Amino acid sequence: MKPNAYLLKSTVVAALGGLLFGFDTAVISGTTSDLTQVYHLTPDLLGVTVSAALIGTILGAMLAGIPGDKYGRRDSLRVMAVLYIVSALGCAFAWNWSALVLFRFIGGLGIGGSSVLGPMYIAEIAPASWRGRLVGVFQFNVVGGILLAYLSNFLVGLQHFSLDADWRWKFGVAAFPAALFCALLFAIPRSPRWLVKRRQIEEAREILRLTGETNYERELQDIVESIDAEHGHADEPLFSRKYRFPIFLAVTIGMFNQLSGINAILYYLNDIFAFAGFSKVSGDLQAVVVGLTNLIFTMIAVSVIDKVGRKKMLLVGAVGTAACLGGVAAIFSANKNQGLLLWLLVGFIASFAFSQGSVIWVYISEVFPNRVRAKGQSLGSLSHWLMNAAISFAFPALAARSKSIPFMFFSAMMVLQFFVVLFVYPETKGLTLEEMQKKLHVT
Repeated sequence: MKPNAYLLKSTVVAALGGLLFGFDTAVISGTTSDLTQVYHLTPDLLGVTVSAALIGTILGAMLAGIPGDKYGRRDSLRVMAVLYIVSALGCAFAWNWSALVLFRFIGGLGIGGSSVLGPMYIAEIAPASWRGRLVGVFQFNVVGGILLAYLSNFLVGLQHFSLDADWRWKFGVAAFPAALFCALLFAIPRSPRWLVKRRQIEEAREILRLTGETNYERELQDIVESIDAEHGHADEPLFSRKYRFPIFLAVTIGMFNQLSGINAILYYLNDIFAFAGFSKVSGDLQAVVVGLTNLIFTMIAVSVIDKVGRKKMLLVGAVGTAACLGGVAAIFSANKNQGLLLWLLVGFIASFAFSQGSVIWVYISEVFPNRVRAKGQSLGSLSHWLMNAAISFAFPALAARSKSIPFMFFSAMMVLQFFVVLFVYPETKGLTLEEMQKKLHVT
């Protein structure tokens, strides 16, 4: 079956949370220089400024499953949209450094929450044959948001605002897409699998029908059986022996995603170019090139993920990221051939976007059964954001001591990931969520 208009609309709206996720993730890269000058930040305080959002992201990811289970995925996404709006406006009008850190933290709550709820919602409304591509739309929007942030930073920088106004505009523009996201969430349905958990069977049946499920009665019956709400199994504790393998898969893919160094590189991209001797405007422009590469290779990945499979893409990406990161480390270690830096970072981003970047949210949303998916999605996202916060906080101080060591470490972690994926990870393409539940022996 091909996705109908109702299914596509619901997917695109839910995935807009990814656009804001990506924008808020990357916009900080164009403000670090200004903020350092305005607030006289040391490398450690700059790390605090960047990682403040990540602390909120950790809490958002950790707690999002609670309202997601109680009030539904869609309705909880509305709260995330409000948090994005408050954060954008708060950062734009921040009256001191502490206020800026507070509003970055609030934005982090929205990022963490949407990283759990968005992919989970899409996975639960998507048919098995299209699930990878449709959940991939969330990641496509994430990288679209990253590119939009880099492009926005570049365009704002061309306006020659004052030092204090420049960074405020860069943060504030996110309020417009956040308001649009909030409004559009009132036009999509609730998740049919969440409705079954709440024993609202008729509404779930109607949504399965409207989304174009060819045999929606059979699909509904499979969902009911997998959840087994009538026998008290709709909600189970996540940390039990039978879920240990899905937990391992979700936690490790979340950790390896960040052990690649992806977000440290995205957050400090302008600083990395500055290390190599590029000017601020040149760094902004080269960041746009990196962001465009991210978008193009995510598009390629999303188009083939249901054909090639998740595991093969992770293996290919691990090889590419390890090689490019090793090259960046060599440039900084030898302090020459800086002209190759952009191309190595482009190669790294292309490899990451084709693999981990497009696979992570799909994979985490697939490996947990219906009855604990919200909790499992929170755990996988939490491991991702905990590692992100740790690496992003440490990166400025480490880079100040040795610019090559962080990249050597990231490269080594990608080699480790290759072997873990090769020998441990199962393939999930083409299976319904209920079939995946049986494959992992978690029925």
